[in-house]
Amino acid sequence: MAGYGNQPLIIVDPSKQRTTGKDALSMNIASAKAVASIVKTTLGPKGMDKMLVNIMGDITLTNDGATILDEMDIEHPTAKMIVEIAKTQEKMAGDGTTSAVVMAGALLDKAQKLIETGVHPTVLVKGYAMATEKALSVLNDYAITVDKNDNEMLEKIANTSITGKASEMAGDHLAKICVDAIYAIEYEGQVNVDDDIVIAKEVGGTIHDTKLINGISIRKEALHNEMPRRIENAKIALIDAEITFSQTSTNSKLQVDSADQLASFKEQEKANFRVMIQKIIDTGANAVFCSKKMDDYALHFFKEANMYATRRVKDEDMNVLSHSTGAALIRNINEITSDDLGFAELIEQEDEHEEKTYIKGFKDARTMTILIKGGSEHVTDNIERVFDDALHVVKAVYEDGKIVPGGGASEIEVAQALRNYASSIEGREQLAIIAFAEAIEELPRVIAENCGFDVIDTLINLRAKHNTVKNAGLDIDTGDVVDMLERGIVDPLRVKTQAIKSASESAILVLRVDDMLRAREQSMMDVAPEHNPHNYDMA
Repeated sequence: MAGYGNQPLIIVDPSKQRTTGKDALSMNIASAKAVASIVKTTLGPKGMDKMLVNIMGDITLTNDGATILDEMDIEHPTAKMIVEIAKTQEKMAGDGTTSAVVMAGALLDKAQKLIETGVHPTVLVKGYAMATEKALSVLNDYAITVDKNDNEMLEKIANTSITGKASEMAGDHLAKICVDAIYAIEYEGQVNVDDDIVIAKEVGGTIHDTKLINGISIRKEALHNEMPRRIENAKIALIDAEITFSQTSTNSKLQVDSADQLASFKEQEKANFRVMIQKIIDTGANAVFCSKKMDDYALHFFKEANMYATRRVKDEDMNVLSHSTGAALIRNINEITSDDLGFAELIEQEDEHEEKTYIKGFKDARTMTILIKGGSEHVTDNIERVFDDALHVVKAVYEDGKIVPGGGASEIEVAQALRNYASSIEGREQLAIIAFAEAIEELPRVIAENCGFDVIDTLINLRAKHNTVKNAGLDIDTGDVVDMLERGIVDPLRVKTQAIKSASESAILVLRVDDMLRAREQSMMDVAPEHNPHNYDMA
């Protein structure tokens, strides 16, 4: 561009890669659609699994959208925005991540076709915002209020989430565990799944051996056979530091005049260590959990004090113990006081030969442990992801008390309402609202496709039956359109509303971008061989 005195006027750094106008929009829409296409085949009870292999060769088999997108090494910025949808959906609703991503991809696909016919992106943005507001209103009116104490309904909710995740054979058993866990940790109508439910995994047995434990279970045992295996009214110290007697290193500089002087110094070290151990004992603690090394010299004193002690406890177990018992994590043992101790009604190692300790009965926490059993690590890892989704959807229904029929029934209801709403809107926003309705119908369309049914026939049957039966949805086994409430196929309202919000917001963000500046990747500049750090003499 010419500037003053015919000199070129540089506005944008030439090292930046710039894409503008329809090219930028098309590129962004294409990347978002590519992400949606990756997870599309996993949607629904009969969705396919993905095999993810990391650089270490570890294998993950899953059809969980959030896990798949989290494990992918995505580079394109717009694609990363779509991945954020899954994270937001997971955080806010606990499930429906694949639905949100597929819907976002469909919204952008419909928008691209309208843009090619001359509709301006700004019109689409306005129309999508209007459609979102209307869709949420329709869903709220369509929702069914349920009693949070309806155990059977909550188990149906959990079972719907579990179906299609390689654990249907134990679906009823896992669903019951989910509901029992939610009831156990409930407090004043609220449920804290992330903090109050601990997931533990053990290879061995079958999925049906999975069980709910009242309290915390950690794979540790008392370090000495003369230590107590059962402690009532436990006062717990959590030490996040080494409990070791640090002898003088042979490389340390110590000026002594005789062997007696050196022996005296070593005795002083031992005395200081005994004082440190005594500080823990003097707090009144009768159980010590240490996250790091604990030597035999320390064990001797704890045994003499009739205390339970164990070491190398995992960081996540230490955090759970801290949250549940109220104990502080001590990093400087010399500063420990009785106020830092936590409380549990019982610490117990049920079997003397079992490397497992149970901590039960807390003052201010309701911590429960779900112990997952399975024939391999792949099985237990998959069941952990199943529980993560199922627990959160049961939590959503317990707190909100609202459900909608599943099997695509809610999507058809919203789509039909949006088409009726669009006919009352003047201007090109009407086209955007109709496109929004078609994008929402993409979910039952993909579910039918993943089940192997004819997509067109399925949608026609769903629309026709829905006019007379408001709860009509797709039977994934037969392809028939049946009443979803009668079949017990229901979803939390929160999952559906959040999916629409997330998908709409991300689509609108992409549509508003008409100029993209991207820094080019640059390699490090070459240096002379003598300045290469690999050639330095490190001796």
